[in-house]
Amino acid sequence: MTISLKTLQQQPEIEKVIIHSLDCALYQVSVLIEGQELYLTDEQGKLLRSHNKLSLQALFEGLPYRKMVLRQQSAYDEMVGQPLREADNFLEVPIGNGAMGVMDR
Repeated sequence: MTISLKTLQQQPEIEKVIIHSLDCALYQVSVLIEGQELYLTDEQGKLLRSHNKLSLQALFEGLPYRKMVLRQQSAYDEMVGQPLREADNFLEVPIGNGAMGVMDR
């Protein structure tokens, strides 16, 4: 499921902002609202992606979110020939809100 940036700006609260690390310096963003993860799109419905993590963080300046994390999906199991896991194999690291030296609220 997706949500546009304009619609997101009207939300009273965002539980979590998730910046996905996809590939060498390529990031995509999703948000958790009422327990549902939604990918962020522009007004034309195109998924928002950037080679600059800070530019994605800046989109949330002034928006009411609880926390922001960087998510990295691990390919380790696949690399060592392990079977696919039933549960997600990712790492989430809390990150700041884009302002130098300021952590999440």
